[in-house]
Amino acid sequence: MPLLYRFSAALFCALLLVRHCHAQTVSVADAGVRPDTYENVTARIQKIIDDAIRTGKTSLTFEKGRYDFWPDGAIREKYFISNTSTEKEDSLKIRTVGMLFRNARNLTIEGNGALFVFHGKMTTIVLERCENVKLQNIHVDFERPTMSEMRYANVSNGEVELDIQRDARYAIRDGRLEWFGEGWKTTHFHAVEFDTTLKTMRYSDWKPFLNAQATEIRPGRVLFKTNITPKPGNILTVRDIIRDQVGMHIRECKNVTLEDVGMHYMHGLGIVSQYTENITMRRVTCAPRPETGRIIASSADFMHFSGCRGKVTVEDCRFSGAHDDPINVHGTNLRIVERPGVNTLKVRFMHGQSYGFNAFFPGDTVAFVHSASMERFANGLVKSVNRLNDRELLLIFEKPVPTALEPHDCVENMTWTPEVLIRRNHFTRTNTRGVLLTTPRKAVIENNIFFRTGMSAVLIEADAEGWYESGPVRNVTIRNNEFIDCAYQGGPGNAVIAINPSNKVVDVKKPVHFNICIEGNTFKTFDYPVLYAKSTQGLIFSNNQVIRTQELTPQSGNHNMLWFNGCSGVEVSGLKLEGEVLGKNIRLENMPKSSLKVSGSPKLIFN
Repeated sequence: MPLLYRFSAALFCALLLVRHCHAQTVSVADAGVRPDTYENVTARIQKIIDDAIRTGKTSLTFEKGRYDFWPDGAIREKYFISNTSTEKEDSLKIRTVGMLFRNARNLTIEGNGALFVFHGKMTTIVLERCENVKLQNIHVDFERPTMSEMRYANVSNGEVELDIQRDARYAIRDGRLEWFGEGWKTTHFHAVEFDTTLKTMRYSDWKPFLNAQATEIRPGRVLFKTNITPKPGNILTVRDIIRDQVGMHIRECKNVTLEDVGMHYMHGLGIVSQYTENITMRRVTCAPRPETGRIIASSADFMHFSGCRGKVTVEDCRFSGAHDDPINVHGTNLRIVERPGVNTLKVRFMHGQSYGFNAFFPGDTVAFVHSASMERFANGLVKSVNRLNDRELLLIFEKPVPTALEPHDCVENMTWTPEVLIRRNHFTRTNTRGVLLTTPRKAVIENNIFFRTGMSAVLIEADAEGWYESGPVRNVTIRNNEFIDCAYQGGPGNAVIAINPSNKVVDVKKPVHFNICIEGNTFKTFDYPVLYAKSTQGLIFSNNQVIRTQELTPQSGNHNMLWFNGCSGVEVSGLKLEGEVLGKNIRLENMPKSSLKVSGSPKLIFN
């Protein structure tokens, strides 16, 4: 074959490939939507999305720049979302969706660094029943976040002057300050204070200002008549407690990736992934944009994984400025309320803010759980699911349900539980935990930095009494992390790592959690507690280092470095202590000393 012919044929094939790739890509610019117009693009972008999904496009691209999304023209959908609101707080469950991707397949949304600015109260993005979808190189923020931030400027003689952050909007009516935004007003107040010197976050209170006489000295500075004496320079952050929207919702999807995404403010709750298989969060920044001068990026959690399966991966992410937990991974226990037949159970969503969503599917394997002991004592296979109302379901099983059921026992969906990998992330500026984790599958938390989380940096619970967040773990590794001055305002026993299931019956012969390995970590801590563990069998605490720090003041009533309650098969080895470490002791409760083996460590006192 002549060389020229072969070259022409190759060129022709290449041109066909380019043409095919171009045909599979849709650009919002080509559809007439340009950045930096400050116009409402909501309806036009939604039409482009719908057309792209309908025609099987594989790439949806944005030019770099700013795009504004308003509630006008947005899709409004009813979604029951885990851990959001009660019937009283939000009876309708209508979400105002900026961008809805429904039934998308093999689609990449390429932002090229675009900034999506939302107005009012909105759920920014929803992925519903999608598969193989990737969001990359986008930034999400709000023109007026529902968080109001202010700095204590002057404090003296029964007066407090506040410098109000420039994105917050307020009005003074009849001498009282009111917070408002684009179509909303704050009426249910929750406050957290940031110490700008110590870099700590603590619960605070808006009540001293709620009815105090307010006078505007100049735009952005307000004087209050009040007798409180806050620390000048600290920042008070105030929000409404009602979770009527979420930051992003990933719902009953498969193979979803967020990569190089910035979530700079989220209202209500953060990125809520619900009954989704295989989720990767890679280089996701949950923090305010530096140029805004704000310090808070979510009014609750950053990433919330409820009833997911496959693998959840969170890597190389940065979390700064959450009013609740940066990462929470769990399932949902439903309480058994009636046994209408030998193979039938009526079950109920118990927590006020988690109900109404699809918690079981035909073919799912479930565990029957004794609520008092948190013991999974039998399994079942779901044949059918009948939704009775928003709170109750009728589950029909392939075989008769156990006769050993007790009052308040629960059903846990074992099929929808994920393997979890959380690595190389940075956690800071939160008044609660860093990671909450409950899954029976393999979980690894490694090479992360936890800087001054207000409560336990890592909390493993499993409960059938409070939030009903399932369930007992079977294989968790926490290794090579750095914990810096965590748990200064709470957590079980103020422990940096806490393993605290809700079982009321603590019996060393009836463990809840199994096989937890905590190894190679560095605990830089100002206080006594490092680890609290309850009802765990097979707990390894090896080759960890505890270093005393001095910037924060010890304050915990728990003066135990290591506290084991009802545990067995516990090994403590290779412990290294540096500086004037407090405690240097071990407390045992509801367990014999023979359940613990200590080796290769400094001498520790037993309490």
